[in-house]
Amino acid sequence: MCGIVGYVGSEDAASVLTPALKRLEYRGYDSAGLATLHEGGLDVCRAVGKVADLERAVAERRPAGQLGIAHTRWATHGRPTEVNAHPQVDCTSRVAVVHNGIIENYRTLRQQLLAEGHAFRSETDSEVFAHLLERYLDLGLPAAVARAASLVVGTFAVACIAEGAPDMIVAVRGGGSPLIVGSKDGEAYLASDVPALVGRTGETVVLEDGELAILTRGHVKVCRLDGEPVTRSAVAISTDRDAIEKCGHPHFMLKEILEQPDAVRNTLLERIDPMAGTVELPELGMADEELAAVSRMVFIACGSSWHAGLVGKWLVQAFGRLPAQAEIASEFRQTDPLLDPRTLVVPISQSGETADTLGALRLARQHYLRSIAVCNRVGSSMSRDADGVLYTRAGLEIGVAATKSFTAQLVAVLLLALKVGQVRRTLSRKASRELLRALVEIPALMARVIDESDAIAELAGRLADSSSCLYLGRGLQYPLALEGALKLKEISYIHAEGFPAGELKHGSIALIERGMPVVVLAPSDPGVHHIATSIQEVKARDSLVIALATKGDDMVGSLADFVIPIPSALPGVQPLLMALALQLLAYHLAVLRGCDVDQPRNLAKSVTVE
Repeated sequence: MCGIVGYVGSEDAASVLTPALKRLEYRGYDSAGLATLHEGGLDVCRAVGKVADLERAVAERRPAGQLGIAHTRWATHGRPTEVNAHPQVDCTSRVAVVHNGIIENYRTLRQQLLAEGHAFRSETDSEVFAHLLERYLDLGLPAAVARAASLVVGTFAVACIAEGAPDMIVAVRGGGSPLIVGSKDGEAYLASDVPALVGRTGETVVLEDGELAILTRGHVKVCRLDGEPVTRSAVAISTDRDAIEKCGHPHFMLKEILEQPDAVRNTLLERIDPMAGTVELPELGMADEELAAVSRMVFIACGSSWHAGLVGKWLVQAFGRLPAQAEIASEFRQTDPLLDPRTLVVPISQSGETADTLGALRLARQHYLRSIAVCNRVGSSMSRDADGVLYTRAGLEIGVAATKSFTAQLVAVLLLALKVGQVRRTLSRKASRELLRALVEIPALMARVIDESDAIAELAGRLADSSSCLYLGRGLQYPLALEGALKLKEISYIHAEGFPAGELKHGSIALIERGMPVVVLAPSDPGVHHIATSIQEVKARDSLVIALATKGDDMVGSLADFVIPIPSALPGVQPLLMALALQLLAYHLAVLRGCDVDQPRNLAKSVTVE
């Protein structure tokens, strides 16, 4: 989850590392630090807080050198303090390391190193790697890194520098933590995610587990831990600097909310023929007859991606008439799942690096199951591990809370459901044409929801002092109720829960009290009368009802205290509009409460540790 960058070249390393690190701050912002190497030796600078705090420390210390590594931390082992910040060093401060991941056997290694006379300064698991390097440094830095990595159990992406290797950064990956490397014009770079390198290099190589990279000026060598060279094609990355800038918006989250119509268009591009009513997804890695032979589909994901999986479950069953389920990835492996050879596993992850989801995918592969990954990042671990991949094409998403990546996932699972219905012949060509035409119209309808942003902000002013909020939905809207509640609590810190509206009277109605906001998802569909009953139930307990209702629906409008109008759309595509309105409500509430919407407390965007 932490952010790592490294640089070797002709520029002042600190001036390259700090802005690159700032672009990775969504991966963790408890503390930050950097180490540079120059003729006088190592220079380490660390600070508690965000990268801006590190920048102030760097301005005072002025670390010299044209080679360095840097880190922004999401704390796991040890509190967010300066001594626990990275880089971590060895006993003699000749070696510096930055680490993303968890070293599971660090206690054993620490005891061994203490017995050898090593002195530890921090509470972190990462420090053991620095002391292991010290143990083997006489072998040379690359060999020392390989020996240390061979002893470590867990997940790790580590970058190392040492006084005895003045022109070299050595990095290693194991257990699934992401790490990319690249070079251009006499410079070389490494990072744990693409945004750090935008504008610096147009191509990167993604390290696999058990691989080591040696970076020197303008050159990157990749090999296995035993020294065997690795040859791999580079992956192109975006060179669009607008993707990593706010472009005049106050927050990345708002910018990315507003980019959702384009994210939907891009995810649809060249995949559908609305006139013919067909969906073409050659990237699935399955022939139509193979897809038609699937007996069950299992979506596996975490957080917002799990909510997208719940929508996918509903759509696959509705359009494909295929049994489907959506499992929380961290629980999937705990249940000793019943998996048969005809089960298709669909992991969903924005980054393609989510540790729990990757673990679940790998369990499925151990059972020889076919898999199709839904992810946003080309070249990610998930896209490489799965048999096929359906990219969401949302573009870089910097805000920690999922916005455009979530709606792009909704489009992807809808396309997959339509494809299943197509190959199983359970969805008529007429119905398919209607759905695809409705999907093509969604970006324009999204623009109409965005037009309601000011009105939603005004409504948010009525709710800003609330301490708790409930979200209710039925059928396809229930996953959106979960997502709306998640968005609210993760960026505004208001306690929020999503419930199936039919379950309200089975316990959760006890939470209702005078003035409590209850957000009800009530589009005009065959179930709207049932949701109207739920509105009446909570109104009878003096709650404050905010309904997301189809524009012009007088029945729901007469029952609710406030209505956020949603354009009319077919039920299968309606979640895309609901998601956008729920994001805007959460965003405006968080801003009014003075919260940091782009970097909510205790969170990181890519959860690469279990």
